[in-house]
Amino acid sequence: MGMTLTEKILARHSHRETVHPGDLIICEVDLVLANDITAPPAIKEFEKIGRPVFDAEKIALIPDHFTPNKDIQSAALAKQVRDFSRRHRIRHYYEVGRVGIEHVLLPEQGLVGPGMITVGADSHTCTYGALGGFATGVGSTDLGVAMATGKAWFKVPESIQVYVHGTKSPYVTGKDLILSLIGRIGVDGALYKSLEFTGPGLSELTMSERLTIANMAIECGAKNGIFPVDDSTLKYEADRFLKPFEIVAADSDAEYCRRIDVDLSLLRPVVAFPHLPENTKPVGTFDPIPIDQVVIGSCTNGRLEDLAQAAAIFANRSVHPEVRCIIIPGSPTVYKEALQAGYLETFINAGCAVAAPTCGPCLGGYMGIMTAGERCVSTTNRNFRGRMGHVESEVYLAGPQVAAASAVLGKIAAPWEV
Repeated sequence: MGMTLTEKILARHSHRETVHPGDLIICEVDLVLANDITAPPAIKEFEKIGRPVFDAEKIALIPDHFTPNKDIQSAALAKQVRDFSRRHRIRHYYEVGRVGIEHVLLPEQGLVGPGMITVGADSHTCTYGALGGFATGVGSTDLGVAMATGKAWFKVPESIQVYVHGTKSPYVTGKDLILSLIGRIGVDGALYKSLEFTGPGLSELTMSERLTIANMAIECGAKNGIFPVDDSTLKYEADRFLKPFEIVAADSDAEYCRRIDVDLSLLRPVVAFPHLPENTKPVGTFDPIPIDQVVIGSCTNGRLEDLAQAAAIFANRSVHPEVRCIIIPGSPTVYKEALQAGYLETFINAGCAVAAPTCGPCLGGYMGIMTAGERCVSTTNRNFRGRMGHVESEVYLAGPQVAAASAVLGKIAAPWEV
């Protein structure tokens, strides 16, 4: 029996001919990632081991959650990461002004690519599966060990084949695909399994959309989400990922524990209602819901393509007078490209607040915190109770076009309504 894409990558990195679901293995990793929240406890565990980092070129420390520092405590966390990076000469440390949201920054900077194993002390590390690598979140203890040894242990997951076909309708995006999938199988529908996306419909998905989809694999419990390497991947990586690599592909007789068909032609823009990403409803199928805030950005939808979609809605329109809208480009490069394209001027003219790259509001950290009774349409990835502030606030997840239309109309709205 052949191996899935995830199994093949894990086998190669554990120096085995084959692996099977349930096997416990130790793999060499290609990149270790942490941020300003997760790095400090990982550093504490690392220092207990009493040895140097395994490879200063293969560690990325990205202070993006509470930066620019929101208070004294966040400044102290950032300083721990900064001091550690200087002490160990970590090459891929990015200071404020050069740092972006980690899962936007790393693909953009060519630090992740096909066939790699990337572990990160952040659950949305699975984003990099869009590039044909195995990427997953780990705890800070495992990350501290990985920084010292360059190794991590895994239980080989079963794989679910997500077979994508058909043609997208206007206004349907990758965010709608993954929200719809989570709505179908639930937040534990792929628990500790690999979501392997296949099929002719992948050609309909841009790399930005694939990054969004892989990013949210964790929201249905998946260990990772992964796409095959195709022409779109190679074109994206051509001027970014400069390391030599060999394309890994699933075997034709690979065994999957389940197959899910996704017909793109049947998808519609959707919104995930509080307080779980599985609570999805197509836009236009529910009564009007007034809102107080919109957030467009994050590691899920903070790339240039996302901002372009939002800017097209905001052009010659204004944010509703009873709504506040926050736009957060995912990296300095995205910020600059959006500036050059005129998107930032469009946002500002519409009455949006444009912020520096940060995770801030997504995790209820700062910038966009809500109080009791407030509602937010957000392009982020989680809408758990209290996720963006008070436990009695509500977060509705959507793509950039729905979010922008909602900001204009002051209620959850479809892009064709503006």
